Amino acid sequence: MIPQEIIRRKRDGDELDAAEISSFIAALAAGQLSEGQIGAFAMAVWFKGMSRTETVALTLAMADSGDRLQWADVDRPIADKHSTGGVGDNVSLMLAPIAAACGLAVPMISGRGLGHTGGTLDKLESIPGYMITPDADLFHKVVKEAGCAIIGQTGTLAPADGRLYAVRDVTATVDSIPLITASILSKKLAAGLETLVLDVKVGNGAFMADRGQAEILAQSLVEVANGAGVKTSALITDMNQPLADCAGNAVEMRNCLDFLAGRKADTRLETVVLAFAAEMLVKSGIAASSDEAEGMARRALSSGKAAEVFARMVSMLGGPADLIENPDRYLARAPVAKPVPAARSGWLAACDTRGIGVSVIDLGGGRRHPADRIDHRVGFSELLPLGTRVNAGEPIALVHAADDAAAERAVAALAAHYRITEEKPELTPVIAGLI
Repeated sequence: MIPQEIIRRKRDGDELDAAEISSFIAALAAGQLSEGQIGAFAMAVWFKGMSRTETVALTLAMADSGDRLQWADVDRPIADKHSTGGVGDNVSLMLAPIAAACGLAVPMISGRGLGHTGGTLDKLESIPGYMITPDADLFHKVVKEAGCAIIGQTGTLAPADGRLYAVRDVTATVDSIPLITASILSKKLAAGLETLVLDVKVGNGAFMADRGQAEILAQSLVEVANGAGVKTSALITDMNQPLADCAGNAVEMRNCLDFLAGRKADTRLETVVLAFAAEMLVKSGIAASSDEAEGMARRALSSGKAAEVFARMVSMLGGPADLIENPDRYLARAPVAKPVPAARSGWLAACDTRGIGVSVIDLGGGRRHPADRIDHRVGFSELLPLGTRVNAGEPIALVHAADDAAAERAVAALAAHYRITEEKPELTPVIAGLI
């Protein structure tokens, strides 16, 4: 294999065959390519694109660059869900135990915050003792015995993706549909999944603000995943406002516990969680229809079974066994809490969702640099949904901050992120489509 010939062919718009792609990715994983060669390949793909056949080959090659998890001794369908990222998006925390309580095995490999979006791993790290990188044997044991485990990517799982992404990040090639597709799906294939459901966000708080681009990405992910042998579908969901009524780490973990206890019913968040649970159960053959599947998910919540699964997962991964019963003992609270008053009377008509995510980072709840330490206590809670009628001075949210100065800045910033109108707004549905 001559790397520069493969780069040249892709630069010229030729279609690469599976052997060429496989050999290039194997060399990348083995450290045999320079950063210049990797960057040139990524840029050639960015400009010339890839066919579905090429993208499947790239995804499989990246999945095969490290270990592949095996679940032969687990007598449940192996399923997972992936989100393209949003603000107040803590769906995974509740979805995994609900799906497990309904009979699925969910080996969920999640990530940290990226840009303005929150990360599932950062939220879990607000739980004292929780191990986000257990060894392979413990991960397997938790999935088998508890039904689900939410952890971070190990260095042996799709390692080619890690090196390729690092180069893409500094060469302006992150936003390539084939490269995004292969990056997301290679880790999921390496996890040994049988079925996968994707949450492709669209709106001013999503990486894909345009509906058309979100559909193109969703179509690519679904076609490539199915082409690689994993039964996959995607829901396109709205991210023009935070999904939950909070944004942060410990505050979203509290939201998760409230949801599992039945205190977050009839919300946009519940609609999304139950829709994904139903899609996972139908895709995996556990339920015959979406109505049957949603009923199963609701019973898993109302019976407390989903909460029991979550508690067992947390305990087996090193967290406190009584987290659900005693959250205040373990989830730290910020020392300062200040309400955000509505600037005027009217209807909450729109918000800058990305700006809200950035404001969490400004509070210390996210990273400006990879080495930054997160303050898990800070963030926003009690965010009122769009379409709510408010009076001037009425709280539209609560800021959780490390000190008074940070709280005052966050109050001003959050108030500025919302638009209040005299007319009641027409809101877009939280689930925009299914692919």
